[in-house]
Amino acid sequence: MPLDDQTKRLLDVLALQPQRNVETMSLADLRESVMAMLKIAVPSDDPAIRVEDRVTPENVSVRVYIPPEARGALVYFHGGGWVVGNTAIVEPICRRIASKAGCAVVSVDYRLAPEHKFPIPFNDCFAATRYAFEHYHTLAHPGPPRIAVGGDSAGGNLAAAVCLKARSDGPPIAMQLLVYPATDLNFNTKSYLDNASGYGLLRSEMIWFWKQYLNTTEDEANPLAVPYRAADLSGLPRAVVLTAEFDVLRDEGEAYAKRLQAAGVEVDLRRHEGMIHGFFWHAGMIDRGREAIDSAAATLRLILQTN
Repeated sequence: MPLDDQTKRLLDVLALQPQRNVETMSLADLRESVMAMLKIAVPSDDPAIRVEDRVTPENVSVRVYIPPEARGALVYFHGGGWVVGNTAIVEPICRRIASKAGCAVVSVDYRLAPEHKFPIPFNDCFAATRYAFEHYHTLAHPGPPRIAVGGDSAGGNLAAAVCLKARSDGPPIAMQLLVYPATDLNFNTKSYLDNASGYGLLRSEMIWFWKQYLNTTEDEANPLAVPYRAADLSGLPRAVVLTAEFDVLRDEGEAYAKRLQAAGVEVDLRRHEGMIHGFFWHAGMIDRGREAIDSAAATLRLILQTN
């Protein structure tokens, strides 16, 4: 279907901004440009949410959002190609999910590439997930821990990888929310070629982001870095996978969802027609982005509050 009207207006606005070139601009300028781009926040309608900044024993900073009578917890990893972003960039998303899902949200400020390449960002995310499980009593209503993980783009990659490691090492995870996740290293899929430019995230940018994240060619075969490369996807938690029609990552997100299904994992795959990469971040300007957040939150509420 054609681009959503609000999404097209957003792209028209972004086209008027100074164009970034990730290969030539400094990291500081790149990170500042991304923060400046996100001027319209998605509103949260629950002022009662309590916000706390904490540090795990492994020195990973997290920002915690706790609604009244929280049930369950979501550990959330922000996107940004493993290179940009922080907890502030997804604060509106995390606040809204906490409000709509009625669960605590632990937003992870993992260390960024290229200063900290794989596996450091992954290790930070896994440590934060263990922290949420071990300190569940400080996050949610008393009872057995009910933990989900989630993230957008590079954060979706990290959430999928955390589930792979937790399958053997724990903690138990009830659900994974993968929002247009980066799961593979194939830059010649139909979605990569059809959406290479003009829709926000460029094909060339994703190639560059992967180069910043990975150290060696051996990392390319490591499923904790590239989840699609996992030989076995059985025994993983239920997945909700969101993709966008006009997104270079669409095909690999859907291919990962189908592999999960083939391995016996319960999967809810939701392709958002007319949407672009980043529609979660721009939900303050795109109604259907806000609706997607609320729909994902409703599923989280159902799963996390089911004993």
